[in-house]
Amino acid sequence: MNPNFQRRDVLRVAAAGAAMLCGAARAQQNWPGKPVTMVVPFPAGGGTDAFARPLSGQFSRLTNQSLIIDNRGGAGGTLGASIASKASADGYSLFMGAVHHAIAPSVYPKLDYDIEKDFVPLMLLANVPQVVVVNPKRVQATSIKELIALAKRSPGQLNYGSAGAGTSHQLAGELFKLQTGTFITHIPYRGAGPALADLISGNVDLMFDGLGSSAQYIKSGRIKALMVAGSKRNPAFPDVPCAAEVGLPDYTVTTWYGLWAPRRTPADVQPQIIDEMKKVLASDDIKNIWAQNGSEIPTITGAAYGSFVNSEIKRWATVVKASGAKIE
Repeated sequence: MNPNFQRRDVLRVAAAGAAMLCGAARAQQNWPGKPVTMVVPFPAGGGTDAFARPLSGQFSRLTNQSLIIDNRGGAGGTLGASIASKASADGYSLFMGAVHHAIAPSVYPKLDYDIEKDFVPLMLLANVPQVVVVNPKRVQATSIKELIALAKRSPGQLNYGSAGAGTSHQLAGELFKLQTGTFITHIPYRGAGPALADLISGNVDLMFDGLGSSAQYIKSGRIKALMVAGSKRNPAFPDVPCAAEVGLPDYTVTTWYGLWAPRRTPADVQPQIIDEMKKVLASDDIKNIWAQNGSEIPTITGAAYGSFVNSEIKRWATVVKASGAKIE
């Protein structure tokens, strides 16, 4: 064989290989290069959707690629998390979870995924206080003190809906019962959306809901907010007292929503996802929607977000133990 021809052949192959590598690198640098799917582990209409849908719309406007919402509700959000943990780790499968996924390890004895080991933490997306809301036609209480008095007069007669066993809705209810010495019957649903629909229609008495999903119905008067959790009032609802004002200084519960990717998502793609999502959150449209839903714009990303999730897992494990909450 001609040595010169062999050398030219080798150089041609090497050049082709280099071009392929450069092309792959460019493809990674230009994320997103195709539609992205984001699993939302609750039915449409709940708190997660209140943030996921605007996020999807703004993402599409800024990137010219679709962010497809895949609602997979059930088992307090753990079904969707299980599905997302097994999705393709190519940067085009994302998971929008919530505080519920920091609670689940303490109340579900046999999860087939690990939120810390099977996912890459990307960023916190929204953070809203819990709010105690009642159906005003069913519950004749105009303040949290009146609600507590009513619950004490008739133990177990009042009921509250939740997004499911092991969610922040249930734990917020259990924490409220512990701190007020009351007993209110828990009714779990397959998501905050169905629970909220039954609250509005009068099938349940009250909810310990995330402000994001309740906001529009509070404003329309279909449900009444008696208290927001925490030590300060929420700017979106300045007339609603906070827990500290009504004698419950330790009642602090927030519903946060965050973004993960499946484990083994390429390391060079992860910061690109974060950067694009930062641009989405920085848009005026998203800032306005978040503010209307009672949320700030978080800035926690990457490893810091992972540490936050870990601290929430530990915190909620303590609450679960104290309340005796369990899967029903």
